Amino acid sequence: MDSWIELLHTAWPFLIRGAGYTVFFALIAMVLGLALGFAVALVRIARVPVLAQAAAVYVSAMRGTPLLVQIFVIYYGLPSVGIEFEPVTAGILALTLNVAAYLSESMRGAIAGVSRNQWLAGYSLGLNWWQTMRHVIAPQALRLAVPSLSNSLISLIKDTSLVSVITVTELMLATKEVIAQTFQPLPLYLAAAAIYWVLSALFERVQRAVEKKLELAHRH
Repeated sequence: MDSWIELLHTAWPFLIRGAGYTVFFALIAMVLGLALGFAVALVRIARVPVLAQAAAVYVSAMRGTPLLVQIFVIYYGLPSVGIEFEPVTAGILALTLNVAAYLSESMRGAIAGVSRNQWLAGYSLGLNWWQTMRHVIAPQALRLAVPSLSNSLISLIKDTSLVSVITVTELMLATKEVIAQTFQPLPLYLAAAAIYWVLSALFERVQRAVEKKLELAHRH
C-alpha cells in the first residue's frame, strides 16, 4: 500500500494535467456541439428542403456508428483524400460532430415539448417564426432540455478517453504514459477512474443547480 501511495504521489501532477485537458476538450466540444446541434434541430423542425434530409442522415450516421470509428475516419481516413488534421483538432472535431447529433435530438424533443399555444401566442404578438423561436420557444425548451444536455456533457467527459488513440494528451493518455514508465497499471487506472467519477459528480451537481435555478425562474 505504501508503494501505491508513493506511486500516486509521483503520478498525481501528470494525471491532474491530463484531467485538465479532458475538461477542456469536453467543454470545447460541448459548446461547438450545442451550436451545431441547435442549427441541425432548427433545420429539421423548419423542414428546410434538402437540408432537413441531409441533417437527418447526419444524425443517423453519427448516432449509428461508434465514436472510435468516427475518430479513425477523421484522423486516419481523411488524409487519403487530402484532408489532414492535427491530433487535437481531429479529436475535437470528432467529439463535436458526435455530440452535436445527440444534442440536436435532445433540443428537437424539447422544442416539440413546448405547447403549440406558445407558438400561437408569439404569432398573435406579430412575431415571425424565427422571432417566436428565439424569444418564446427556445427559453422554454432550454429548461426542458437541461437534464439531457447535462447527461450528454457527462458522457462527453468519458468519451474524451477515446481520443487518446490518436495521441491526444488527456487523462487516459497521461495515465498510459505513466504506466509505461512505472509498470503499475492497477493503481493508476483506478486513479484515472476515480478522477472521471469526480468530474462526472461535479457536473451532476452543476446540473442540479441549473435545473433548480431555471425552475425558480419559470415559477416566477
